[in-house]
Amino acid sequence: MPQKKSKRSFSSASLLALSVVSGSALAGMTQDIEDALNFYHYGKNGAVKFDLNTRYENVNQDKGALVNGKYPHTAEGVTSRLRIGLLSPVFHGIQGYAEYAGNLAILENYNSNRNNNTPYSKILDPQDSELNQLWLSYAGIPDTVIKGGRQRIKLDDDRFIGNVGWRQMEQNYDSVVITHNNQQLFGLTVNAGYIGSVNTFTATTEKVIAPILNVNYKVGDYGNLAGYGYWLDYTEADTREKSNQTYGIRMNNYQKPGDSLKISDNFGLVYTAEWGYQSNYAHGKTPYQAQRINTMGGFTAYNFTFQGAMEQLDGKGLNKTFDTPLGTNHAFQGWADVFVVNTPNNGIRDVFGTVVSTFDRGDIILTGVYHDFSDDTGQRHYGTEWDVSALKKFGKHYSLLAKYAYYSADNSYTKTDASFANTDTQKIWLQGNISF
Repeated sequence: MPQKKSKRSFSSASLLALSVVSGSALAGMTQDIEDALNFYHYGKNGAVKFDLNTRYENVNQDKGALVNGKYPHTAEGVTSRLRIGLLSPVFHGIQGYAEYAGNLAILENYNSNRNNNTPYSKILDPQDSELNQLWLSYAGIPDTVIKGGRQRIKLDDDRFIGNVGWRQMEQNYDSVVITHNNQQLFGLTVNAGYIGSVNTFTATTEKVIAPILNVNYKVGDYGNLAGYGYWLDYTEADTREKSNQTYGIRMNNYQKPGDSLKISDNFGLVYTAEWGYQSNYAHGKTPYQAQRINTMGGFTAYNFTFQGAMEQLDGKGLNKTFDTPLGTNHAFQGWADVFVVNTPNNGIRDVFGTVVSTFDRGDIILTGVYHDFSDDTGQRHYGTEWDVSALKKFGKHYSLLAKYAYYSADNSYTKTDASFANTDTQKIWLQGNISF
């Protein structure tokens, strides 16, 4: 069984004291804060780190999300998450880090899957606190870092292994990871590791036996070529069917606004081409084979990036779908998270277009996305979704975000399984962040 961590509330006064300082005052104090949080020992840097993230979230769903025969109440949540950590100086190639995280639910009119507020729609940000990271690293071998303990792992675009950074309590791993980075050999980066347990974003722990391998080459100015293998064996009775083995190859040149294959000073090309294969593994006893196809093409023009893309995850029935249980899945298949838990039993094909614009030297980022969802054959239409967001950065350490998602379910779709709730879903977020 997933082991729930003990719930401990922490002082809201400390959070409020940090969040009420005016923008102009924070701007003037930034350098002083940086100097106070960073320290030196024999010329090697150590630091106190903290991240305060306060968010309002609203979730409104229609009758498709019935709970015990009743329509769910509109969910509203105000949460404030504080992460605070201590990074040691480097001593003979050894460095350590310890970090605490706590999430305070100031307004908890939502179902977190932990608080028994089942009449409400779900917002998966439970009030809890935990040891978020605790690791030691060794960098005494040339071009190589060995890191062991509870740590954050982010590979490629986080589709297969990520920290689920959108949610307040992030996902981290009790693991050992060896990273070899050799820029003299084709810009080679190799990540090889072993995961023994997953500390999920809902503040539970899941036991796994999971070797992982990711190899990435930088192909000049043309992009990055990656190959990967992930072997996930979930060992507890209620999670065993999540076990799978995945192999894939990926070529792309776009990770963030501004990346492109330059044609001229103001124009460039962006692309992704990726294929993955997945099957049952170890404790996953239901035999299956499934594929993933991920393609994107587009261009940049001045401050704008235009992309057209398709991601398809195959499905052939219950426990026979291409799944990414360790991925940062909120970033894929729409921000409304209709498909975030599992791939539908009939698979999913997501055809979508994205426009991103940056202004004020990248300190303002506007994003709009349109999705069209169907099964993996394109014959059963699930629905469509609009996503928009506006991010404003104030230097390196402060930001404000407004974000909106609306999923419109296709009423002509007759659901033949219970793998997802095909229901109209609207979500609204307002967020402020301070990070040092």
